[in-house]
Amino acid sequence: QVDVVESGGGSVQPGGSLRLSCAVSGWTYGSIGSICMGWFRQAPGKEREGVAAIASDGRTSYADSVTGRFTLSRDTEKNALYLEMSNISLEDSGTYYCAVKCMNPISLMHGIPTGIWGQGTQVTVSS
Repeated sequence: QVDVVESGGGSVQPGGSLRLSCAVSGWTYGSIGSICMGWFRQAPGKEREGVAAIASDGRTSYADSVTGRFTLSRDTEKNALYLEMSNISLEDSGTYYCAVKCMNPISLMHGIPTGIWGQGTQVTVSS
């Protein structure tokens, strides 16, 4: 059974930084480096929003709202995905989910995640 656990969220002031982690366990289908993975978020009363994704070929995609501020990385030895968040803004608040084995990055970036994800990690931005 594949299990996805997101962590690293918390309360942060605007302009601050966070590092979100996604740990994948029970993965027996080869390297996670060969699958689509990414992050999406959802704030109360808002639609799901794709944040960043990495395709099976390693190409990354970012939402326009986070480009230049967030960085996605993957550690295939640890079966982990990370999201480095910097210069965080109020609009970044929400629950962040890590999607594993998404069908493709495009649907995830359009807020239509597929695959497996966990319970999410909460990011609260307030001054």
